[in-house]
Amino acid sequence: MANSKSVLPFLLAITTMLVIQGYLIDQAMSQSCPAQLSNLNVCAPFVVPGAPTTAPSSDCCNALQSVSHDCLCSTLRIASRLPTQCQIPPLSCTA
Repeated sequence: MANSKSVLPFLLAITTMLVIQGYLIDQAMSQSCPAQLSNLNVCAPFVVPGAPTTAPSSDCCNALQSVSHDCLCSTLRIASRLPTQCQIPPLSCTA
């Protein structure tokens, strides 16, 4: 019984540290993601419909490569919800 009592504070401390670590990682990502995305402005000429050049430049590819997977996915998820939040019919895009 004494052994389980000594393990409980240890487990509580570990759990608390993991929760704090998760929070700090989320905070760091939310602060660095906008900076990563701001570098993507060099890709604008390649994503606008009717643009004369369709192949991305090396600057665009390098900027895209520097954006973390989580940041990019989070941004795309947020953008996909905009029509609904603005009370516009959902987008239905064809390939």
